Amino acid sequence: MTRSWNEFLKELPNPHILQTSEWAEQKKDIGWVAEPLMLSSDNGTPMAGALVLTRTFRPLGFGKGLSICYVPRGPIVDWNDTELVTRVFSEIEQFCRRKKAIFIKVDPEIGLGTGVPGSTDESTNPVGLGVQEILKSRKWQFSKEQVQFRNTVLIDISGSEETWLARMKQKTRYNIRLAQRSGVVVRQASVEELSLLYKMYAQTAARDNFIIREEGYYMRLWQQFLNSGFATPLVAEFENEIVAGMVMFHFGRKAWYFYGMSTNKNREKMPNYLLQWEAMKTAKSLGCELYDLWGAPDDFNGNDSMSGVFKFKEGLGGVLHRTIGAWDYPNRKIWYSIYQQLLPRVLEFTRRLRRGKIRQEAQ
Repeated sequence: MTRSWNEFLKELPNPHILQTSEWAEQKKDIGWVAEPLMLSSDNGTPMAGALVLTRTFRPLGFGKGLSICYVPRGPIVDWNDTELVTRVFSEIEQFCRRKKAIFIKVDPEIGLGTGVPGSTDESTNPVGLGVQEILKSRKWQFSKEQVQFRNTVLIDISGSEETWLARMKQKTRYNIRLAQRSGVVVRQASVEELSLLYKMYAQTAARDNFIIREEGYYMRLWQQFLNSGFATPLVAEFENEIVAGMVMFHFGRKAWYFYGMSTNKNREKMPNYLLQWEAMKTAKSLGCELYDLWGAPDDFNGNDSMSGVFKFKEGLGGVLHRTIGAWDYPNRKIWYSIYQQLLPRVLEFTRRLRRGKIRQEAQ
């Protein structure tokens, strides 16, 4: 991948960090090969694009390989242009057929609506509903494997800090002030402190029961984006001891809260609230207008594992954005059916192995 892809990407509407060259380089280390699809006008103006990741594997360990393809948080296109959208999906399907892949997966950031379903704040997005119909008409299937979060929470940081505070819940504003009064300080972390951030991340994963990768993966990832100027690590300290942190990513006019971590110490000082407040200010200083808190429940009945963290994100003034999720184009239907049956078993096995290792890394 070359820098020219990032430059092309930045000229498209709402480019995503997971479509960058840096993300492709990171995925190359674990077996994915990236190829960009670019559509331009006759005068060379970028119109649409998709960074396609392809991975080849041999189910029996030998013989001819089988491939799967994935467009993380893409394609990137003006979703209001139905003719262009149809052309883009046609290009993606052709790519899949050329590769003789089992399937290709997309999970574009096109919304179905905002607000919790059934609430007074709920709204629908006819454009997103229209894209769903295009996919169905072209024989795409809603994916059982949702790689990224289907829904997320966005904060508009284009206005003033006073505007941000006014949108927050009263308890959130109180907790930010409490952290400040208690002596919590937020600063940018150094490269040398990345390993400490991973240690806290492992502790957080063990405490909150979610799966993370091994340390080397995050060290390479964070360093890669730091070197490109697309990431900023932040830590919250109390009495000169780091008690919470995050690695915030940013590209174009948007920032993302992908990785957050904390210890069990001094949680009553509310360091995570001040950390998010300072992250919003940092993102604004970098030219961002939107802050993506990355992740929200799929179900809003209170039983979803993300219900608690969703309340925290809502308290920050975030708005729930519901997307169409991931869709698959099954190119080789028999292999696709087999893959769908085997994948849950493989994932459950690898998760069991990782849970044990995470507990060790968190110590």
